Amino acid sequence: MTISMIGLDTAKHVFQVHGVDAAGTAALKRKLRRDEVVPFFEQQERCTIVLEACGGGYYWARMLTQLGHEVKLLAPEVARPFVKKGKKNDAADAAALCTAASMPEVKFVPVKSPEQQGVLVLHSARSLLVKQQTMLANAMRGLATEFGLVVAKGVHRLDELEAQVQAEASMPATAKQAFAELREHSQAAAKRIAGLEAQIVAHARQEGTARRLATIPGIGPIAASLITATVGDAIGSFKSARHFAAWLGLVPRQHSTGGKTRLGRITKAGNSEIRRLLVLGATSMVFRAGQWNSAAGAWLRGVLERRPVRLAMVALANKMARIAWAVMTRGETYHAKGRAQVAAAAEA
Repeated sequence: MTISMIGLDTAKHVFQVHGVDAAGTAALKRKLRRDEVVPFFEQQERCTIVLEACGGGYYWARMLTQLGHEVKLLAPEVARPFVKKGKKNDAADAAALCTAASMPEVKFVPVKSPEQQGVLVLHSARSLLVKQQTMLANAMRGLATEFGLVVAKGVHRLDELEAQVQAEASMPATAKQAFAELREHSQAAAKRIAGLEAQIVAHARQEGTARRLATIPGIGPIAASLITATVGDAIGSFKSARHFAAWLGLVPRQHSTGGKTRLGRITKAGNSEIRRLLVLGATSMVFRAGQWNSAAGAWLRGVLERRPVRLAMVALANKMARIAWAVMTRGETYHAKGRAQVAAAAEA
C-alpha cells in the first residue's frame, strides 16, 4: 500500500508516525526514537510529511526536505480540533495532522530559515530579560516600600531609590544587602538587554524589508526586525491587509447570529509579541497625535474625539499592521498622505 501522507508528532525522545494512503485510510502507525527518524525517512518513499510548527518543527522540516520529502507545517491550533475527544496522545496527534492537512481551506506555515530563527532567538532573549528586569524592579520597590521608601515610576528611578535605601538608618543591613543584590542583577540585565537591542537594530538597518517598515510612524527598528524575521516572504500568503491584521489578533471578536452583528474585544490571536510592539508604538503616536501632520494623524485625532484612548490605540495598531502589509507586499517605503491639506487647514 502506497503512503501518500505522513503525520509526524515530534517530541524530545519519542516520535509518533501516522501514514495514510491516497484515500485517507491509515496504513502506517509506528513509534520512532530520535535517532531512528532520519534512517526511517531515508528508506521511506517520497511523500508529504505534516508537522506542527512548534518546538523543533522548523529544524525537522528542513532536515526532511533535504531527504526529498515535501514537508508542510501546521499551526497547533489548526490541528487541535481534529484530535479525537478523550484520546489525547501522541498517536492521536499524528493522526489529527493528516486529517487537518487534507482539509481544502487549510493554511500552512512557511518553513523558516536558520537565519530567520537566529534573529527570532535574539528577540526571545530580549523579551525574557525585559520581563526579568520588570520583575526585579517590582521586587526592589516592594522591599523599599516595607520601610516607607517610594519613588516615581520608571526604571531610571531605581538609582534614586537605591540612594534612599542606603541612606535610611532604620533599614537593617540584611535588607540593604538584599536590595543591593537585586539592583546588581537588574543592572546586569539592563546591560545584556542593551547588547541584544544593538544586534537587533543592526539587523533592522541591514535588512531591506525592515528598513521599509521602519518608515511607518510608530514602528521602530525592534518591531520592524521582528515582523521581518517572523513573516518574511510569507507576506504573500495573506490575501489582504485585513487578513494580516486578523492574523495578529487586532480585529474584534464576532458574536453574530440571525443577521445581527455583535463585535467584541480583539481576538488576540497570532503572534503576541508583534501585537504588543504595535500597540506600544501606537501608544506613542497617540500621545503625539496633536503634532502628527498627515492624513493618518487627522484620522487618529478624529477617533480620539469619539472613542476612549485605549480603543484608539488598538485601532491605530490595526491601521499600522495594514500599512505594514502594504509596504511588505509592494516593496515600497511608507509615504505619508495629506501633509499639504493638513498644513493648509492648520493655517486657516
